Amino acid sequence: MSPFEHGEVYVLEDGGEADLDLGNYERFLDLTLTSGHSLTSGKVYEQVIKRERTGHYLGKTVQMVPHVTDAIQEWITDIASKPVDRSGLRPEVCLVELGGTVGDIESAVYLEAMQQFLFKVGRENFLMIHLGMVPVIGATGEPKTKPCQHSVKLLREAGLKPDILMCRSEVPVDEATRRKLSLFCQVAPEHVISMHDVSNLYQVPLLLAGQNVGSIICNHLGLSTSRVARSLSFGCQKDAMPTQRLADWKVLSDRTDSYTGNVTIALVGKYTGNPDAYASVVKALQHAALEVNLHLKLEWVDSSMLEPNAQQQEPKKYEAAWSALKSAQGVLVPGGFGTRGIEGKVATAGYCRAAKKPYLGICVGLQTAVIEFARSELGWEGANSTEFDEATPHPVVEFLPEASSTVMGGTMRLGSRATIIRDPQSLACKLYGGKPVIYERHRHRYEVTASCVPAFEAKGLHFTGQDDRAQRMELCELGDHPFFVACQFHPEFQSRPAKPGPLFLGLVLAATGQLEKRLEADGGVLKVGSGFQRAC
Repeated sequence: MSPFEHGEVYVLEDGGEADLDLGNYERFLDLTLTSGHSLTSGKVYEQVIKRERTGHYLGKTVQMVPHVTDAIQEWITDIASKPVDRSGLRPEVCLVELGGTVGDIESAVYLEAMQQFLFKVGRENFLMIHLGMVPVIGATGEPKTKPCQHSVKLLREAGLKPDILMCRSEVPVDEATRRKLSLFCQVAPEHVISMHDVSNLYQVPLLLAGQNVGSIICNHLGLSTSRVARSLSFGCQKDAMPTQRLADWKVLSDRTDSYTGNVTIALVGKYTGNPDAYASVVKALQHAALEVNLHLKLEWVDSSMLEPNAQQQEPKKYEAAWSALKSAQGVLVPGGFGTRGIEGKVATAGYCRAAKKPYLGICVGLQTAVIEFARSELGWEGANSTEFDEATPHPVVEFLPEASSTVMGGTMRLGSRATIIRDPQSLACKLYGGKPVIYERHRHRYEVTASCVPAFEAKGLHFTGQDDRAQRMELCELGDHPFFVACQFHPEFQSRPAKPGPLFLGLVLAATGQLEKRLEADGGVLKVGSGFQRAC
């Protein structure tokens, strides 16, 4: 998946790769989804073809209807029964996002499958929510309902009728517009919901609750509102009523709108032209800043503009990139593939190490930090990763031994893996609450060469986190540095609004000079989410 085309490649607990939509669901609802929760046409067609090859259809002509539509319905029914939270219980509701736009050729077979599914399960077990656009004409300020009316018309032609109409608009949808949409779209006026712009994301649950959306859904599906309310809280008020549990979202919303200060983090990456490529990293930084009641100011730095050749070719951009890097309070180098901009990331690690600037490296951010340390501190001239230089005299980062060097698809180390934190006095251990074993998600093909580790540690770069066989280097840090931590895994995928990733929280605290004070207040180990708990 190209970051330029798809944005971020989100990794699920079981190693499934998906686009950033599932990441949004996991973060906002605090769920743990699987690769099965991402249903694509390719997966469906592959399943149908395999069934045909094994004689499942007994020689019948395989058609879109009923074979492909049946496969879609079976997939939804199967995945709807799988637990997605810590309770381990079967979910009561399965939310299906039918992506794309009504009328697109790609979604036609899914619309057909859904209208068949409605007929099978009954309307009392099926709720259709349609998101429509209600633009406002700038000159007159008049809301236009035609786009929404037209999309509902196309939806009804496909055999589906919306039970709730969500109206996306810049301003609140007024009563007259609601009545008009109700009449033309045959939706009850109280089921026409205004989804207008709000100051921050965490106001959305409050916006929906204010229009009784939860009650509408529960009444339609015959659910108890008190039971459904369990999903509304981040855990501050375990036994509160639904309206009280919404207070958790209000705390997040209010804090987002009333920051006490700023923290500037430079994000040094390769895909800075498409911020969606780093969606989870940005969200994780925002969660960390929110925890300490600060506003996150991101400085996007193109790593290729930090390289010496950029100084000759584009001197202004070179100076601007280095200026942004040096003026930031902390620096984060996220993951990426390929050689472009790598030397800029190496230079970034060198600057942060020498200038004692808080540094967090993720995946390739760890590898470039190791490369820089080998060159500068060990004197290994030409040290590199075999990904970037196959002929390097000092391959301090090498290809995964079990992966294929010719087949690119599906060859990475993916999903949740255990990391053993071997030094209980290390900063990494303190950041992770003193836990000796942590589980984080991975996505990489290259890793630090284990035979080089003794040389690194002799010079002060300690690999405090390793796999259970001490062959894979998962975490490294510098002992004589305020905050120089790098990890091979991707901690951004498990960060949540009220429970930020420990490494991100550590970076923000170190960048603002609060890390030591916070560790002392938390009893020597970082208690992630304690700032939010105190606010509740």
